[in-house]
Amino acid sequence: MTAEAVQVPLTLAGERVDRAVAMLTGQTRADAGRLVDSGGVTLDGGLVERRSRRLRAGERLAIDLSRVAPAAGVTVLQPAPPGAVDFTVICEADDFVVVDKPAGVVTHPGAGNREATLASGLLARYPELARLPLEGFGAPDRPGIVHRLDKETSGLLVVARSPEGYSSLVGQLAARSAKRSYVALVNGRVSSQEGLIDGPIGRSDRDPTAMAVVATGREARTSYRVRRRFTDPVAATELELQLQTGRTHQIRVHLAAIGHPVLGDSRYGRSRRSAGVPRLMLHAERLGFSEPRTGEPLEFTAPPPDAFRQALERFS
Repeated sequence: MTAEAVQVPLTLAGERVDRAVAMLTGQTRADAGRLVDSGGVTLDGGLVERRSRRLRAGERLAIDLSRVAPAAGVTVLQPAPPGAVDFTVICEADDFVVVDKPAGVVTHPGAGNREATLASGLLARYPELARLPLEGFGAPDRPGIVHRLDKETSGLLVVARSPEGYSSLVGQLAARSAKRSYVALVNGRVSSQEGLIDGPIGRSDRDPTAMAVVATGREARTSYRVRRRFTDPVAATELELQLQTGRTHQIRVHLAAIGHPVLGDSRYGRSRRSAGVPRLMLHAERLGFSEPRTGEPLEFTAPPPDAFRQALERFS
């Protein structure tokens, strides 16, 4: 099926067509390249013949996913039963929806998590999301999802509802113009009032299911600012963090790498029992991006949930 053509946003101008197709469809870069080679991508109605062709803002891009065989093991997402997935809608618009995801909810299907995901809950509420992968935007098992939060991280996510919304949001995330701010309670006293953690992230050599700062990883940068420092019941610091890139487990890996893991992080730091907290103390507090059609700057805020705030109140 050929996608409805969408206008290339400024944030994707200058990108290679194969990379842009990979970002928009959820395909691997190699599959996106083969899609271009097979005649599955057009710009302003003409076939794209070179993978390296650079996009120009305002061009009309269409993608024919019927020319790519479905990835092994990937199935079309089914909507969750009513009430099966808990989330709060912060803002609902024609091209996107902003939600507040509770801790404990998986963003989209993955290994060991196939049902009752945020993606399936969203599909039940917004059935039009199912059209996006059919029109060439996103993967069939995560319709509308343009970024994610870890299962145990709560907070704000934006989800696309239309091809225009999807291409714009993916472009903003790729261009790093979308702003994502987090609050975390970390182990120990962070001495600098503010700082930048700059360390490439890739698969851990010791544990292939975990991430780590490794020389061969992809560039990753996280900036932070101290809000408060505590000494009781343990030394801890409340941080405000800004993602400058978006790697898997980036904040958790970076903070562990500088010796201040997020409290409650059993994978990269101390267990919840030893830290005396009920959950991973990481929350996506603010989210900013441009309205897909008008370019108007938008910003949303969601305070940490009760369990997070109550745990924080025990520190002094």
